[in-house]
Amino acid sequence: MGHVDVIHGVEVPDPYRWLEDIDSEETRAWIDAQNRVTFGYLEKIPARERIREKMTELWDFEKYGIPFKRGERYFYTYNDGLRNQPALLWMEDPDEEPRELLDPNKLSEDGTVALTGYDVSEDGRLLAYGVSTAGSDWQEWRIRVVDTGEDMGDHLMWTKFTAAAWTHDNRGFFYSRFDEPRGEALKEANYYQKLYYHRFGDPQSVDELVYKRDDEKEWRFHGQVTEDGGYLVITVTRGTYPENQVFYKDLTGDGGVVELVKGFHYKCRFVSNDGDVFYFLTDLDAPMGRVVAIDTRKPGEVKEVIPEKEDALESVSMVNDQFLAVHLRDAYSVVTVYSKTGEPLWDVEQPGMGTVTGFTGRKTDTTAFYHYASFTHPGSIYRVDLKERTNTIYKDPKLGFDPGDYVTEQVFYTSKDGTRVPMYITHKKGLEPKADNYCYLYGYGGFNINITPFFNVRNLVWMEMGGILCVANLRGGAEYGKEWHDQGIKLRKQNVFDDFIAAAEHLIAEGYTSTPRLAISGRSNGGLLVGACLAQRPELYGATVPAVGVMDMLRFEKFTVGWGWTSDYGSVENPDEFKALLAYSPYHNLKPNRYPPTMVTTADHDDRVYPAHSFKFAAALQHAQRGDAPTLIRIDTKAGHGMGKPTTKVIDEYTDELAFIVGALGIEAEP
Repeated sequence: MGHVDVIHGVEVPDPYRWLEDIDSEETRAWIDAQNRVTFGYLEKIPARERIREKMTELWDFEKYGIPFKRGERYFYTYNDGLRNQPALLWMEDPDEEPRELLDPNKLSEDGTVALTGYDVSEDGRLLAYGVSTAGSDWQEWRIRVVDTGEDMGDHLMWTKFTAAAWTHDNRGFFYSRFDEPRGEALKEANYYQKLYYHRFGDPQSVDELVYKRDDEKEWRFHGQVTEDGGYLVITVTRGTYPENQVFYKDLTGDGGVVELVKGFHYKCRFVSNDGDVFYFLTDLDAPMGRVVAIDTRKPGEVKEVIPEKEDALESVSMVNDQFLAVHLRDAYSVVTVYSKTGEPLWDVEQPGMGTVTGFTGRKTDTTAFYHYASFTHPGSIYRVDLKERTNTIYKDPKLGFDPGDYVTEQVFYTSKDGTRVPMYITHKKGLEPKADNYCYLYGYGGFNINITPFFNVRNLVWMEMGGILCVANLRGGAEYGKEWHDQGIKLRKQNVFDDFIAAAEHLIAEGYTSTPRLAISGRSNGGLLVGACLAQRPELYGATVPAVGVMDMLRFEKFTVGWGWTSDYGSVENPDEFKALLAYSPYHNLKPNRYPPTMVTTADHDDRVYPAHSFKFAAALQHAQRGDAPTLIRIDTKAGHGMGKPTTKVIDEYTDELAFIVGALGIEAEP
């Protein structure tokens, strides 16, 4: 049986505890052996190389980031097709040819160094940028001169989960960092983040400590400077809880940090300010969200600006002294422009059910840029003129396929407890529901994250083969506001798995597919989802692919930032939450059974979801398998949780995922 823990009086076997030492000789030998078996299996799938060719062919289109303005210059990211990493470009006018500022592809031969954060000084002349290596969450920051493209001597270390926020004198920026790890940086828990100010040209050792809390090890600090340059706004978060606090510091004087919104009682996201009046998106007394104003001179008074609606309020920006609000209507974006006093002015119409992100622009600008994407279109950049009330395409990529060849519908099904859950179904036009269709069902269901329409070349290749893409909007997200999230956390986390299982049952009952032709997949928290549903209903699926999942629910708090996930999962320290965690923990609920073909995926440098989660789950699944279906694990090297993963590695991963599903389901068609 190996290692056994006793938790709240319950004996809990952990026979693969040794795999938590991911750099030991035994574990490295296990990794090598597993990869030999997995890649040997994949190499024998005839369609694999054709899938890779088609994936590469369809990936080769322009990918534009959303432009933003600093000084008299515009900046945006751009990938001309198959570059491993997008480059950062700049220009004096949004309609002129851009110039290259930073190309991360030149920072490594294999594309594993990624640009993971950046901000430009107010005058548009200095770039602060952060990079990560091999997919790590750890970042290193430097400063580059825009005019020359040269880096200066500034070098900041041990930053994670931070942005840069320049002061308006262009002399430096605020950022957050941790102390240098004492042990293994990949594994050690990250506590006691601190907020600093870095002056251009100084060594990091003399950076000014702006704020810390030695009594609150879990607090994290995100600093941003208001558009008028007068205030530093500090958003204080605790793990992945959506509720937060807001502090501020007057940058025009010598005062300290002032606590404006105290206690983690509700979500409160800073939008903009008019001098002493701050505007926030909040769910205070409004579970679907609203916009309020708080006068820092009268902090106890909250004035409503945009009231709560039936649709969840996802994001708000202020441009041209107007609010651009993105609501979610059954998990797709609806955009409305409001006056500064909250009157609805006009709707920014969208091409269909899709996802809107962006609205970069400032209070004094009359135009704003945003990105629109759907399941069948990778995304265009739009430019909104708020004076003329026009909405036009600014950048539209040339594609090697016709989005009009596909159709997306939205259906609603009933979960185990009677809850009505939406699901998107996308496929080639003309394809009719029938039991021999192949379906790929995807879900996430957690951390207040909305799964709105998104484009993925993997999904396109799948549909090119005649497959159906299904995306379920599970509880645990915030597609329907705070209550939708709260119904899928802690003691109610099982609701998420029930929603996903019900989605699979609906697809089968309505004749879209059948069990032998149904594959399920999810990443990270979605990997947990797939692992739990595999353990609970192994007979329901034809194949499963849990990716970088949280699989050991009794030890997730012990690694890197896992302690922050107690907001959704609860804690082993709480007896009732321990009981709930043990009841669904994928690693602990595998029993001798006939499991469907399964390929677990992870990366050896994942410092968010520690790779031992997947190692232990895969080992336990292989031990529990009583059928003849393959139970494999694909372990990527020089890669992390997914952030900044180079194009070549993403194509390899998606190729192998689809090849595995094709082989497992017996699909003969090739893309």
